[in-house]
Amino acid sequence: MIAALSRSRRSRAFSLIELVIVIVILGVIGAIAIPRMSRGASGAAESGAVSDLAILRSAVELYAAEHGGAFPALATFSNQLTLYSDFDGNTNATKSSTYMYGPYLRAVPTQKAGPEKGSNTLTATQATAGAGWWYTAASGDIRINAAAGDQDSNGTPWVNY
Repeated sequence: MIAALSRSRRSRAFSLIELVIVIVILGVIGAIAIPRMSRGASGAAESGAVSDLAILRSAVELYAAEHGGAFPALATFSNQLTLYSDFDGNTNATKSSTYMYGPYLRAVPTQKAGPEKGSNTLTATQATAGAGWWYTAASGDIRINAAAGDQDSNGTPWVNY
């Protein structure tokens, strides 16, 4: 009886070869899946940056439409888009009959990808360190702040967005 019980336990256990095969299979699956997941995360950050850029461009265009074609000034960009404003671009935290335009954004979005990732400040000069967005007040053009050679994961220069 003890010999039969011992034999049935032995036949239910995994052999060393079976365990090695399972570990190799898991390693192959991991080698395929991990790079795909990390590319997905960087792709999501890049998509978020492009989406934020579109939101900023829409806010700037709406501001200009309501302010006689004038774009927000660089020095007061954040206030002009996140507070109420009058026709001349003066800002106030509360809405009134004078300050009836806006706000166009809750906050200037933080740059999610690119060389200045993590910054929500603006610069008038391309590739300025520490600024997330590159803005030209005369034309209302806003872009992801990067040098001409900086590219996303697909090889597209950030300044082309």
